[in-house]
Amino acid sequence: MGRVVVEVMPKPEILDPQGKAVVGALPRLGFTQFTGVRQGKRFELEVDGEVTAEVLAAAQQAAETLLSNPIIEDVVRVADAATDAAGTITAEGVA
Repeated sequence: MGRVVVEVMPKPEILDPQGKAVVGALPRLGFTQFTGVRQGKRFELEVDGEVTAEVLAAAQQAAETLLSNPIIEDVVRVADAATDAAGTITAEGVA
């Protein structure tokens, strides 16, 4: 069984009240190194079999037509979860 990860973010010109609330709370919790936050959405789509180029293309189309609101959001990533571990945090550190 394969899995496709789709990430959607608000367009840069759209206000992000949740991100603003988070960035305001971070310094109060001791996280002073962060100066901005944008909150988005992550979807994990499971498929039977391998994740092929055709599956990724279908996921991209689904992301653009159903998973995101194209007026206020951008699809920023569609990837095979098994081969794309960018930014994944493990017990050993960042993968």
